[in-house]
This record gives sequence, C-alpha cells and structure tokens, in this order.
Amino acid sequence: MPYLLEPLQIGSLNLTNRLVMPPMATSKAAPDGKISPAILEYYNEKTAGGYLSLVIIEHSFIQQAGKASENQLSVADDSVVEGLKELAAVIHRNGATAVMQINHAGSAADKAVTGVTPVGPSAVKNPRKGGVPHELTREEIGAIVADFGAAAGRVKEAGFDGVEIHSAHGYFLNQFFSPLTNRRSDEYGGDVLGRIRIHLQVIEAVRAAVGQDFPILLRLGASDYVDGGTTAADSQIAARAFAEASVNVIDISGGFSGYIVPGNNEQGYFAPLSTAVKEVVSIPVILTGGITEAQAAEQLLAAGKADLIGVGRAVFQDSLWAQKAVNLISRGYSDGNK
Repeated sequence: MPYLLEPLQIGSLNLTNRLVMPPMATSKAAPDGKISPAILEYYNEKTAGGYLSLVIIEHSFIQQAGKASENQLSVADDSVVEGLKELAAVIHRNGATAVMQINHAGSAADKAVTGVTPVGPSAVKNPRKGGVPHELTREEIGAIVADFGAAAGRVKEAGFDGVEIHSAHGYFLNQFFSPLTNRRSDEYGGDVLGRIRIHLQVIEAVRAAVGQDFPILLRLGASDYVDGGTTAADSQIAARAFAEASVNVIDISGGFSGYIVPGNNEQGYFAPLSTAVKEVVSIPVILTGGITEAQAAEQLLAAGKADLIGVGRAVFQDSLWAQKAVNLISRGYSDGNK
C-alpha cells in the first residue's frame, strides 16, 4: 500500500490516510466569532468525500485579548459551542476527522481589533507586527493558561475529535518559546525548558479539561530562521518535553518566519525540522510546507520525514486536490503492481 494511503490510529483518532488539511485562516466567521453559513459551506466543500483524513480547523481565539483579526473564529465563551457542533457535524458527515486549533495572538494582536493593549512575555517589539506589548505578570499568565483549558473543554463539548494548541507563526505561545520575544528573567524565561514552562502548563490545563483519552496536538514553530531565534535543537528539547507531558501529535511549522522558509520553495521545506523532531519523539509528526503534488507527499512519507502530510494552499485553491491525489496514488500503485 502507498504510504499516503496507509491508515493511522492515534489514540481515539482513526485516520484513514495520511493527508491533513492544516489550519488556514478564512476570515469567514461572524463578526462576533461565531459560526456563519459561509464557514460551514467552506468546510463542507473542502471535506466532501472524506479524502482528507484529518481536518484541523483554523486558529480560534481563546479570549478577546487574544483575537488576531476581524472575523476570526471564537472558542472564547460557552455561547459558541452550539455553532461549533454544527461545524464538527458537517466534517464528520463528510467522512473526515475534525480537530480544532486554539490560539492567543499575544503581541501579534491589534488593539483596534481587541479593544485592549496587546500582551506578551516581554515588553519587546514583535518582529512580525512591530508593536510592543504589556509584559505579563505571573498572575496574568495563569489566567491565560486557564482560558486555554476552558477553550479546549468547549472543543470537546462541541464534538470535535481532538484539539490543537497553537505555538507557531509568532503568536502567543511561540512568543514565549522564542528568545527574540522572551527576555524574562523569572521561571518563564531563560533556557528552553524555562521558555516552554507556559506550554507545559497549558498542556496540563487542556488535559485536565478534556480527559486522558482526548487527543492533543501541538503546532510547533520549530525554527525562527533568524539569528538569535529558535533552532531545530531547541525544538528537539521542546518536543521531547511535550510528548512526555501527554501531547499526542507534533505539528511542525515555522516560528517568526510564519508558514514559509525564507529563500526555500521546495515541496516539504520544513522537512529538516520534522526529521529532527522525529529523531527524539515516538509520537506522530505532521509536516506541511509548500506541498502541492501527491508524489511529493508520498516521497516525504517514504523517506521517513513525517507521519502525516499537511497540504494547505493547494487544497485552498482546489477543493478536489485531495480526491485527485488519492486517485493518482491509488492508480499508480495499482498500475505498478499488475
């Protein structure tokens, strides 16, 4: 069987193949962050046929201060749960597994959107957005950790199959992980284990909210690709700690570089990072990054670069991409084994 079409069981996640639709912001939610007809139509179209085994819903804000943009999806209070149930049901009816990503924008937030001053680990300029945040106190950190846990509880209540904690693309948890934005001298700063202390507290809060059998994914911005930023070696230390703390899947992406690698457009450009993480953990690893061809996805899996392949922009541009990919790989395998 082609690697791409192999099923994978991850706890209660029963994946029929290795194709993942990664989280991609749509700005299709209602102004208050609730589910809209447009967002239901979007995910219905993308998941039709169940060719994408795992769908990770776009980043959703856990509290108003962490809202990244207008028309972003919310998981910030109990009033959103009924609408989220509709979204989970649409994806399940189409034969796919649904995970929801929860996030806080931190210093990447805009006061014009949130109504409050952005916050972060340290009062230093955000490399992507430029603003200088309010430096959080220990008590304020604790409140945000609790809100991550509460948001995860809503994800489970809404009927999703798992929850993904967002620590990539220069958002809140990534800001703690990166030395570019974390200059703290207390227990939340310093070496890698200090900088991921908040991550481990968030994982603990999420696990307490969802129970032992509910899958937790963590999207890790595994390198900033800039001097003084995070490196693959840092991410090996972090990923090992996350796996020990009960994370079930590590989803690799960029840090303050966002979802790109500067100067690299090859398919699977985060593969060196996913490979490094796979060396130190036994849990599944997702690789995304510029993958547009089914053959490239198959080759990355065959080479052991990852366990699951995320295809974002190609699926965004062509809702039939996954169907075509599955059919192409199936046909090629069949033709080659006659």
